[in-house]
Amino acid sequence: MKGIAQTQSFTDLIDSGYIYIDKTREISKLLMNRRVFISRPRRFGKSLMLDTIGTLFEQGTEPYFRGTWIYDKWTEERYPVLRLNFLNFSCTDYREFCTDFDDSISKFARLSGIDYVPKDLPRRSMISLFDSLRLKKQKIVILIDEYDAQLAANINNPELYEQFRISLRELYGAVKGEPLVRFLCAAGVTRLKDVSIFSAGSDILDVSYASEIATITGFTREELGKYYADYINLAVSADKGMPEEQVTDELRDQLLDRLAEEYDGYSFDETNRIKVFSTWSVNSFFLNVWKKGYAAFGNYWYENGGIPTILANYFKGHKLEVSDFNVPVYVETENFLNPSSLLSIDQNILMCQTGYLTLDSDLSGYSVILKTPNKEVQRALARLVSTRIFSAYLESKPDYRSVFYKGNAESIVSELNRMFNSLSYERYPIKNEKEVQNYIHVFMMGGNLPVSTEIQNATGRSDIVIEYDRRRIVLELKYADTASECGKKLKEASEQIKSRKYGETLPSKPVLRLALVFNGDSKVRQFTRWSSVDESEPAS
Repeated sequence: MKGIAQTQSFTDLIDSGYIYIDKTREISKLLMNRRVFISRPRRFGKSLMLDTIGTLFEQGTEPYFRGTWIYDKWTEERYPVLRLNFLNFSCTDYREFCTDFDDSISKFARLSGIDYVPKDLPRRSMISLFDSLRLKKQKIVILIDEYDAQLAANINNPELYEQFRISLRELYGAVKGEPLVRFLCAAGVTRLKDVSIFSAGSDILDVSYASEIATITGFTREELGKYYADYINLAVSADKGMPEEQVTDELRDQLLDRLAEEYDGYSFDETNRIKVFSTWSVNSFFLNVWKKGYAAFGNYWYENGGIPTILANYFKGHKLEVSDFNVPVYVETENFLNPSSLLSIDQNILMCQTGYLTLDSDLSGYSVILKTPNKEVQRALARLVSTRIFSAYLESKPDYRSVFYKGNAESIVSELNRMFNSLSYERYPIKNEKEVQNYIHVFMMGGNLPVSTEIQNATGRSDIVIEYDRRRIVLELKYADTASECGKKLKEASEQIKSRKYGETLPSKPVLRLALVFNGDSKVRQFTRWSSVDESEPAS
């Protein structure tokens, strides 16, 4: 069984005998263009993709590309590869950034045997390099990783942001049309027109949503079945407590279905037909099975790096509401394809670029539909929202998880009311039943409780279900504007639970079914009436 590695180095991957999902066919399509830009969320394989391209141009196909699609098709000569990772350059001091950039150019020139005269600005450094290359009649390949690192770090510092933006725009202006560049690829998280990478007049093609390379990062279901077959068997064996040799095709498909619910659903395809899994999450899942011996569908993508730096900086100056958790989201196609600046970017477009939302429509219409790609991201987004909205409640360090796991009806209602008590009326008004449901859902998902909404059975949909291994909790919610309405609303909720048999689904287990009425009066904002249906719990 080959090992799994979370690495950005293609040669290390091959030298160590780790699994490499062959992306060289997609890379060959990318290389049909001379200058490209591609955006992907963090931990999605951008750096490995760039390193694979760099290795191909530097060393050719021997020995690292044996067995790959491109092995007997690549006929290019070798080129020096200038690798620039902007994460390695200062984000807080512009002069230091310029020095870091020039140091990288100087090191590349020295290792490549190129006479180079250092300069004080990135544009001048690049022009000086080209002047030296012209003397040798030498072409190069340029690979730029995390091109937007300095911009992302300065969302809340407009003056420094503008200084970096202008410098980057001038840098790409120096590269534009330069015949000494055999190939250029810039990659990052955001797509920003104000840097002039792919705006009008640029010769750099934005391929972020090109269908032909939609799978250049991320894993398809077919690739998982082919390259991870041994690990799929191992995971099924661990999950079901059975020998690997007894694992059937049906069980393997069931595991892939579950992995898809958790980690699939990202679309980087302008036609929205192709979906991919998160590479980091899938690898982390199988590594966990291999190391610990059990299958844990964890929040690997979020827990690895928390909130992306760019979002963390963005939300220092912007408010995030529970309504931001509602999907689908609609944005104008023109704005989606050509966001102008991080200082004024549409929040939903930024959420898409950072991986919290993804395409749910093609790009041919007036508007684009966005949604959360999978359960892992839904939980991550809920945590992002809930830690801000419920900060006052969470600072009291409540033991709410044990309340929902083993508490009775009264303690559960009491804990929900504590949570609602922590919300500011002015900042978080609650005007209807849907908003009550949203707050509870986001709160529970943010706490990693096994919660679902609008659960369908044969006769209807229950508002909220919390599904534990040995317990099921069903919440049917009603909203009342005044106290006088609450009695009638409680009766409606109780009868709805009974008549529609909410909670009576397989597998059979102990069920606690609660009818809850939220009094939306600004002086109350509590569940003031509730009853436990078919349980020996007291009704309020």
